[in-house]
Amino acid sequence: MQFSKFGTKFSQHSGITQLMDDLNDGLRNPDAIMLGGGNPAAIPEMTNHFTALSQQMLDDGTLVAALSNYDGPQGKTAFIESLATMLSDTYGWPITSKNIMLTNGSQCAFFYLFNLFAGHYDDGSFKKVLLPLTPEYIGYADSGLSPDMFVSFKPTIEYLENRQFKYHVDFSTLEIDESVSAICASRPTNPTGNVLTDNEIAQLDVLARKHNIPLIIDNAYGVPFPNIIFEDVKPFWNENTILCSSLSKLGLPGVRCGIIVAAEETISALTNINGIVSLSPCGVGPAIANQMLNNGDLLRLSENVIKPFYQQKALRSVELLQSAIPDPRFKIHKPEGAIFLWLWFDELPITTKELYQRLKARGLLIVPGEYFFIGSDSEWEHTRQCLRMNYVQDDEKIQKGIEILAEEVAKAYGEK
Repeated sequence: MQFSKFGTKFSQHSGITQLMDDLNDGLRNPDAIMLGGGNPAAIPEMTNHFTALSQQMLDDGTLVAALSNYDGPQGKTAFIESLATMLSDTYGWPITSKNIMLTNGSQCAFFYLFNLFAGHYDDGSFKKVLLPLTPEYIGYADSGLSPDMFVSFKPTIEYLENRQFKYHVDFSTLEIDESVSAICASRPTNPTGNVLTDNEIAQLDVLARKHNIPLIIDNAYGVPFPNIIFEDVKPFWNENTILCSSLSKLGLPGVRCGIIVAAEETISALTNINGIVSLSPCGVGPAIANQMLNNGDLLRLSENVIKPFYQQKALRSVELLQSAIPDPRFKIHKPEGAIFLWLWFDELPITTKELYQRLKARGLLIVPGEYFFIGSDSEWEHTRQCLRMNYVQDDEKIQKGIEILAEEVAKAYGEK
């Protein structure tokens, strides 16, 4: 059987495929220690809220209506209108329902966006998406219809106390030429937990406007929901910004709901793509979120339940790691948001892909860092020295996983 170029590219194994395969396998294995995937925590208060709300919606017919009817290709109108009002009232952004559309998850949204702006143009040019710093989200890497659709730059590294560090955009080396058609950055960043500062976002906005290209901000973990962000930074949007959010990290990954806030022209184009590719996005998640917005629960639970839960888990996991791995070559990126810790094993004599296999053999799943350095210099040793660790599991599993990690890292350093 022969495949087209599209078929050949998208049927190949990729980092994101491995991550989701491991997540699925781990969920079927009760003994696996799942510190690799991106599944959010089952926060009891959120689970109880979703259970009660689903029962209420089942009783009043709202849930069955969402299950049994198509929405338009832009997504559920009631939720879009409620969200537009909330964003306008809360932040003063000049947003109406014409500035928002929904997709079947953020992964779908970025597939649309990257291929809308990058790739082959009618004039014969080839455009790319600029990632202003790596590492970046693993799911971007293989989402382009054409190969080599991303260009990225190494960050500067700020060394902090207590064996922590932080990445920053290196504006001294950042170059934008005619081949770049969009800038994209996640905030907070998956995999590192990094949060771009207000100044960094402002500088990226200036660059995007100067070159007449959009600034895409992946806001899957950010404000106003699910608000898994621990730094005091300002939400950002203007008509040159494409802001992408999600319902997944509220605790609803199964409803597959991505949210795009952008200029009307962009929303119109994406809505047409949505109609062709998906007919319409799933309506169940938007129906649930709309009830939460109308009840005043969406922002309240994000601020008072979700954010403190993850912040406490992050700090506790950092303490456990630093205690278990006293080697001064081991450093942790400052946890500023998202649901991961980014672990750096400087001078590690094996690659983290090899370390991943050793950990997997012992029932511990953590994602090797090589996959996250998209479009970057493969000669940089740092790309082979990092791991992404999910810290959402219960404390017992986290502690056991860290013990296994510490043992294998000590063995690896001993091989030098």
